[in-house]
Amino acid sequence: MSDPNRDYLSNSNANNAQLPNATATLVLGILSIVVCFICGIIALVISNKDIAMYKANPDLYSAASYNNIKAGRICALIGIILQVLGIIVYIIFIAFFISMAGSLR
Repeated sequence: MSDPNRDYLSNSNANNAQLPNATATLVLGILSIVVCFICGIIALVISNKDIAMYKANPDLYSAASYNNIKAGRICALIGIILQVLGIIVYIIFIAFFISMAGSLR
């Protein structure tokens, strides 16, 4: 059943394990762009442990799951930045309309 020519110690990513929160980080990162920045903050927090695990021993984990972590973190950062810019714009509009309402009296 086993192949004697197979190198069991090879660095093949096909048999490596997935990082535990790779998919969750990617999903939360995408949701942070669409829904709210809280998802982005959660994605950044849960991805830190997985990045440390991958950097400690990259041979145990697949490169695809590490790429999912990186993509999720990028999406999370984009989502957080967009939401913060949106909040700043809302504050500017509210301040503008309050000042306009005050000048009408």
